[in-house]
Amino acid sequence: MARSLHTLPKAHLHLHFTGSMRHTTLLELAREQGLHLPDALEQDWPPKLRATDERGWFRFQRLYDIARSVLSRTEHVYRLLRETAEDEAAAGSRWLEIQVDPSGYAQRFGGLTATLELVLDAAGQAARAAGVGVAVVVAANRTRHPLDANTLARLAAQYAGKGVVGFGLSNDERRAQARDFERAFRIAKRADLLAVPHGGELLGPRSVAQCVDDLGADRVGHGVRAAEDRRLMQRLADRQICCEICPTSNVGLGVAESDADVPLRRLFDAGVPIALGSDDPLLFGARLLRQYELAREVHGLSDAEVAELARQSIRSSAAPEAVRKELLKEIDDWLASPE
Repeated sequence: MARSLHTLPKAHLHLHFTGSMRHTTLLELAREQGLHLPDALEQDWPPKLRATDERGWFRFQRLYDIARSVLSRTEHVYRLLRETAEDEAAAGSRWLEIQVDPSGYAQRFGGLTATLELVLDAAGQAARAAGVGVAVVVAANRTRHPLDANTLARLAAQYAGKGVVGFGLSNDERRAQARDFERAFRIAKRADLLAVPHGGELLGPRSVAQCVDDLGADRVGHGVRAAEDRRLMQRLADRQICCEICPTSNVGLGVAESDADVPLRRLFDAGVPIALGSDDPLLFGARLLRQYELAREVHGLSDAEVAELARQSIRSSAAPEAVRKELLKEIDDWLASPE
C-alpha cells in the first residue's frame, strides 16, 4: 500500500487569490448578494474550458471576473484566505505563496495599498489559525500597461519582509513580451523579492526563455512548454529554476489534451525543479492534493520521486530557512515510514 499523500509535507507555490475560493463559498456569497452566476459556475461546474484560442481565453477571464465580483466586503477576503489555508492544511501543504493583483480589488477596498494590507492581514490570521505558512506574491497583469506593473512592483517592494515574498506577471502571455516588464522586475529584484512570472503555458519554450533572460525569473509560473526544448530544460536544471507545473489547469485550458500528455515525467527526469500547483481550483475543480495523485497514478512517480517533488517545492519557496529544514526533515521521515 502506498504512503498517504495527505501526510506528505509540501509547499504550494502556484495558486491565485480569487481562484483559490471554494465553489460552495462562491455560490453562497452570490446568493447572499443577489448576484446571478452563469451555468458554468453553478450546475455545470467545473466549467468546460479551452483557452488556447482568443475566444476561449476570453471566456476563461470572463468567468474569473464574475467570480471576483462576489468578493465585495472585507469579511469576504478574510473568509477566502481562512478557508484556503484550511484546504492547504488538509492537503498536507505547509507553506503557501498565494498570488494576487491588488488592482483587481482596489476600487472596492480603498486603493492598492489598502487592498494589499487587507490581504496581508487576512493571510496572517489564516496562517495562524490553520498552522500553515502563508505568504503573498504581488502579480502584475500582462494585458495592462507596463507602467501599471512598475507601480505594483514598487508597492510589493514596500512590503518585502512584511508578508510579500515575490513579484509575478500573469494573464495571457500572447498579449505582451516579457521584456516589456523588465523595469518592474528590476524594482522587485532590488527589494530581494522572488521573480515569478508566468510563461510557457499558451506559448512555447521561447516564452520560458524570455522569462529567464529578460526578467531574471527565479521560478516560472507553469513553464510546462519547456519540455519541448531539450537545451532549455538543461538550462533550467543547471540553474535550478523551478517550473510551477499545474497539471489539471494544463488539461482544463487545452495546453495538454489529457492528464497523460502533461510532460511532468519528462521535466522531472531532465532535472528541472518542479513545484506542483493547482492554479485556480475554483475553475478547474481540483486542489493541490490531486496534482500529487496525478503524479503518482498517471505519471508513475514512485514514493521516493513524489517525495523529491515535495522537496523541490520547499527548496524553491521563500519559506524561512528554519521552516525549510523542518519540512525537509519531515519529508525524509515520511519516506522512511512504512507504507
